[in-house]
Amino acid sequence: MKGEKIYTVDLDITNVKDSGIALEAILSGTERVPPQGVRIDVAFEGHATGRLAGRLSGIDYIRVRADGRIDLDIRAMIETHDGRRIALSADGVAVPRAGEPIADLSVNHYLSTAAEDYAWVNTRQIWACGTVNFSTGKIHVDAYMQ
Repeated sequence: MKGEKIYTVDLDITNVKDSGIALEAILSGTERVPPQGVRIDVAFEGHATGRLAGRLSGIDYIRVRADGRIDLDIRAMIETHDGRRIALSADGVAVPRAGEPIADLSVNHYLSTAAEDYAWVNTRQIWACGTVNFSTGKIHVDAYMQ
């Protein structure tokens, strides 16, 4: 991916709430996604390292579509090591790998803050890619500033 790599994030899934069909049932194939899709809220937390470093926590309000696509709707907060807060919102897709409990992530991050030291994030586009391993509950993302 092009651009300056500004952070790497390693996260743990801390909670999953479904709206009628469990994520595990969808991934294992024991339940089919209904035509209207299903929303599943996935809470996570972990740490960002790199130019933008600190604790990151939030929720991804994913929508699993009947055609297999997983749409991402992420809201999170980065608290930097020097105590500043940066809001992160993101959208994108997770594409499950056939026969594996892993999905590849393509994500568009939007950062905003009122903290003067980090005001540079407000005007920049951030593209990210990574993976989620549903069997281990681990998420890895590399983010690049354009």
